[in-house]
Amino acid sequence: MTESYTPPRVWTWDKANGGAFATINRPIAGPTHDRDLPVGKHPLQLYSLATPNGQKVTIMLEELLAAGHSGAEYDAWLIRIGDGDQFSSGFVSVNPNSKIPALMDRSVSPPQRVFESGAILLYLAEKFGAFLPTDPAGRAAALSWLFWQMGSAPLLGGGFGHFFAYAPEKYEYPINRFTMEVKRQFDVLDRHLADNEYMAGDEYTIADMAIWPWYGGVVLDRTYEGAAEFLDGASYKHVNRWARQIDSRPAVKRGRIVNKTSGPLEEQLHERHDAGDFDTKTQDKLEQTA
Repeated sequence: MTESYTPPRVWTWDKANGGAFATINRPIAGPTHDRDLPVGKHPLQLYSLATPNGQKVTIMLEELLAAGHSGAEYDAWLIRIGDGDQFSSGFVSVNPNSKIPALMDRSVSPPQRVFESGAILLYLAEKFGAFLPTDPAGRAAALSWLFWQMGSAPLLGGGFGHFFAYAPEKYEYPINRFTMEVKRQFDVLDRHLADNEYMAGDEYTIADMAIWPWYGGVVLDRTYEGAAEFLDGASYKHVNRWARQIDSRPAVKRGRIVNKTSGPLEEQLHERHDAGDFDTKTQDKLEQTA
């Protein structure tokens, strides 16, 4: 930055302020248009996109199904946040904060809405009695790391990710500021994983499912182009071991591509309504039959 900025006494919204999300960002809540959300045949209805926050929930659902919890069958509907789908009246009724993911559990009466990715993971873990330790110490550890992720990832995503990948120009000060914090977070993880197989110890939990799409995604070079090298991600050897270990899980391989609209076509399953969709409805297969 070469020019200093003096904030006005009262901030006003400049709709042409630039940036990758300038067309949808706004300083007010509520719907911009009327549209009902679709409802499929399964007990759980997920409205999402395969951002790291969205991947947390689809990974959890696929892990539950792999573990034999048939009640976790779900429909995953695509919410294109770049088009403003999250501001429809239907979506706002499920999540008044207009952020993905959002879940409707129609196996209960009345149907239960759940929003915020961490809350959805905890809701599902308690509903199915899975991926959350039952002993007090293990539960406390898993929840501590779950809420660590919820508090820390905005600095990785909204801070570092925005200024490194999405801002209209590269600004040295915010990139340096958020890089320093993100590297500190990676060091926190690396030191912990030096002595623990998973985040809560020896047990794979919702804490791993929450943290992996963000921090695992960075060291595996899937989140922001060039970020793994810029952050020297390879130097965090314990994070890398943990990231590769989780990446190899079949349910994770499935969950990370649900509602995905970018990257290799074989890794894009725009909507998921049946377990067989992974074999027949990824974009590469759809384009072959078009």
